[in-house]
Amino acid sequence: MNPDTKFLDRPFGYKETKTGVVQITYKNRIVTTLKGKEAAKFASKASSSNELSQQLLMAKATGYFKHGNEKVPKNKRSR
Repeated sequence: MNPDTKFLDRPFGYKETKTGVVQITYKNRIVTTLKGKEAAKFASKASSSNELSQQLLMAKATGYFKHGNEKVPKNKRSR
């Protein structure tokens, strides 16, 4: 399955406030708030990207791709 197909329905969105804060949403719920230099960098990249690139950028900013590949603590591993 191509990972890009997950973004066809555009689950991510973002809104930049007057104060420069960027709120990233996933399925219309705020999941991440960016401030300062991080928000400015994100807004700059997002404004010059196409829709698919914006979806990938927002997924990366929220940590969306980290699910399933976190390390399991030694005491929680199956024996």
